[in-house]
Amino acid sequence: MPLLPIQALTKCATLPLRVAMVTETYPPEVNGVAMTLQRLTMGLIQLGHQVTLIRPRQHTYDRPGCCKQPRTVLVKGATLPGYTEIRLGLTSKARMLRQWQEDCPQVIYIATEGPLGSAALRAARQLNIPVVTGFHTNFHQYTRHYRLSWLEPVVWSYLKKFHNQTYATLVPNRKLADALEQAGINNTRILSRGVDCQMYDTARRDRQLRSNWGVDDDGIVMLYVGRMANEKNLMLAVESYKSLCQQGNVVRFVMIGDGPLYESLSRQHPEIIYCGFQRGKDLARYYASADVFVFPSETETFGNVVLEAMASGLAIVAYNYAAAQMHLEDGLNARLVTPGDREAFITAVCELVKQPEGIRRLRAGVRAVALGIDWCHIIDEFVSLLVAAADTSLSAQSPDFHKKFNHR
Repeated sequence: MPLLPIQALTKCATLPLRVAMVTETYPPEVNGVAMTLQRLTMGLIQLGHQVTLIRPRQHTYDRPGCCKQPRTVLVKGATLPGYTEIRLGLTSKARMLRQWQEDCPQVIYIATEGPLGSAALRAARQLNIPVVTGFHTNFHQYTRHYRLSWLEPVVWSYLKKFHNQTYATLVPNRKLADALEQAGINNTRILSRGVDCQMYDTARRDRQLRSNWGVDDDGIVMLYVGRMANEKNLMLAVESYKSLCQQGNVVRFVMIGDGPLYESLSRQHPEIIYCGFQRGKDLARYYASADVFVFPSETETFGNVVLEAMASGLAIVAYNYAAAQMHLEDGLNARLVTPGDREAFITAVCELVKQPEGIRRLRAGVRAVALGIDWCHIIDEFVSLLVAAADTSLSAQSPDFHKKFNHR
């Protein structure tokens, strides 16, 4: 991934730290959590901090000597049901104790709440090493999409116990912080997300790619980027496209990503263009070559793809929450609708596609907003939180500990 500009790094510099980053997903896995963790990890390294990454072995990619930056400790992994691209980390508290008695990190960041995160948290508490956690995924909501609603109270109970044993739980927006506090997670802090506006740029628009999709400069390409899974509410995007076609609109619908719904979608809707996983400059070229970005998911903690679409200058239709709510305004630089209102979502897509001038107006405004979302600023905040945590021993966590360090 591209390095942060040197002039930006000088603004973010602070005292060196020894940091352990614990996560069950990391590139080359393709998802928002993995990409965010890579940004934070590489940002720390570029600032001179000593970082050890602890993650599951990704058998397709990992081999001896492949992990040089950051220093990486691999643990055994098992496939997560329904998410064959992601592996749960399988290790023990004893293994983590041995690791950290040798490394002696000053602070630990645990990004995922799975078996690896649980073992890491228990070991850190025994060694009195401060822990910061991230709330990156709404797993409690996923249970509804996999007919496991009866598990939701169990999941919530585990999440509360897990996160309330830490110095702070980082969340990407105020609405989620408030929701978690109401649910009993009482140590939230806000750490937003950034976007690489050099990578995701309108200049990457590719006429040949659009021609391959069957559209010219005046045509309309509707785009979805993300996992093809039940919790992403993909059928709403498909319904929006079908509605457009029934009304006589000439539109191409391009879907980028993979997942458990890929085969059934491609079989049932062969008229849609499926491009599979795309990364780096290829992904940026696909974004920039589209016109309208549709994001029907209702289960995001943030939604990094929204920022990527913004930087790529796309007219966006999304539900009004998470990243879209934080950075966009309905009618000014996007079309946002009330979460859960399927008819309003379809209507917004159809109205937008019928107004080419409206698409051009939204596209012109959204790129300017993206330019103001700086990864360096976010990494600076992350470092500040880690420094504050490193100064606080877990033994100080008395009943009034979280009152003292209540979120801003």
